[in-house]
Amino acid sequence: MRKTIVVIGASQGIGAELVNLFAKDENHLVIAFARTIEQNNRWASYENVRVHNLDLSSSSLQTDLTELLNNYPQVDYLVNNAGFLVNKPFLELSYQDIIQSYQVNILGVMQALQVFIPKMLQQGGHVVNISSMGAFQGSVKFAGLSTYSSSKAALTNLTEMLAEEFKDTNIKFNCLCLGAVQTEMLAKAFPGYEAPVLPREMAEFIVNFTLNQWKWINGKVIPVSLSTP
Repeated sequence: MRKTIVVIGASQGIGAELVNLFAKDENHLVIAFARTIEQNNRWASYENVRVHNLDLSSSSLQTDLTELLNNYPQVDYLVNNAGFLVNKPFLELSYQDIIQSYQVNILGVMQALQVFIPKMLQQGGHVVNISSMGAFQGSVKFAGLSTYSSSKAALTNLTEMLAEEFKDTNIKFNCLCLGAVQTEMLAKAFPGYEAPVLPREMAEFIVNFTLNQWKWINGKVIPVSLSTP
């Protein structure tokens, strides 16, 4: 039976690799949401990939998303991979820095989930939220990343809350806190640092986790890291 998989934050890096890997199976219909879709012409030849523009900071997010999902009766798997990072000393953060970080990393995710969860209630599904080791309790923290790490920490807590609230359904919620992966976002956070993990390698782990681990795991916040950074 064909499964519908949604990847939010598919513009580049891990998100783009997730779409590539999920789409290898022709039984998957992959819906890729990206802030900019022009970069993703690579999927134009894929019969089982649909690409849509989605901005988690848009004031019309829920309306836009509801309209887009009218074409898709159900969603089986959802990976919330989007992220926004500001690397700036705490006392220099502007109001806009804080608001945009929280809107993309947690508030927009919450709004999107209110649209997606009803699409999963009947048949069940697996929601995988992608967070950061900077958001994992007790991990090493880094100056300049207060808005990113704290907003991603909210995502870890939301995962636990949703697992509890929907425990009587067949929807599972888990969160992966990623360590250093060689992405554009890592370069912004740690200029010049070379990570031990490539985006495709991490994407391979996330794909397997998304499709298979819901059978045994629910409401868990899991560190996935070789270095931080």
